[in-house]
Amino acid sequence: MNRLDRLTETLDRMHPSGLLYSTYESRLVSELDQANLPRHVAVLADGNRRWARMNAPDQPLVAGYQAGADKLKDFVGWCDDAGIEVVTLWVLSPDNLKRSTDEEVAPLLGVIEQLVTDLAEDGRWPVQAVGDMSLLPPTMVTALERARDRSANNPGMLVNVAIAYGGRHELRDAVRSLLKEEAVKGRTLEEVAQSLEIDQIGGHLYTKGQPDPDLIIRTSGEQRLSGFLMWQSAHSEFYFCEALWPDFRKVDFLRALRSFSQRERRFGR
Repeated sequence: MNRLDRLTETLDRMHPSGLLYSTYESRLVSELDQANLPRHVAVLADGNRRWARMNAPDQPLVAGYQAGADKLKDFVGWCDDAGIEVVTLWVLSPDNLKRSTDEEVAPLLGVIEQLVTDLAEDGRWPVQAVGDMSLLPPTMVTALERARDRSANNPGMLVNVAIAYGGRHELRDAVRSLLKEEAVKGRTLEEVAQSLEIDQIGGHLYTKGQPDPDLIIRTSGEQRLSGFLMWQSAHSEFYFCEALWPDFRKVDFLRALRSFSQRERRFGR
């Protein structure tokens, strides 16, 4: 980032609703290489709890989760405006469920369920939950399935909401699914082991049939994937942003797209 960009960033954060912000946003849009944008964008929406402690210290942590959910709705709209084909939102991991107390988990699950319902009822996108549904309350699973079915015929960008999602869980479930499929065919474990190909495993992932993520964004300053889309991210580009998720703005998203469009992707070659 050059000196002018740093100055502009500082000023537009001081006046986020002013003319400078709008001008800078327009400039970023004009700098995007429309022929070199990602098909699939995934985001680790991190920093909701820290945001709540800093911005709503007298309120329960669910205030941060709600602010994060509201931002996720904005983010999906930004992706749609940019012509993205698939977006994946990671909102809850198995580790989150283990670390959090019952008093914290129940409100969080409520916010997530409402988020998925709202996205599905928007009418623009097919929406589906991906993850280990066995870790969630049955009533929530029913609501998520209802949202998926209700939005299945929507014509727009596919929205994956990763709930109770962990990369190791996904690989475990993929292998289990593959072995069950092969067992139905009457094949032995030895036969499967001798003929197993990479694409066969990919065909049993939660995101089977979808393009792998081209761009993965993580907020809150953390620079790791934490097991997110472990298999699918082999050739992904990563973009790390210091902002806590509820503070993530459209200009931050546009910067991520600009950064992506300026990179030379080698796909392991």
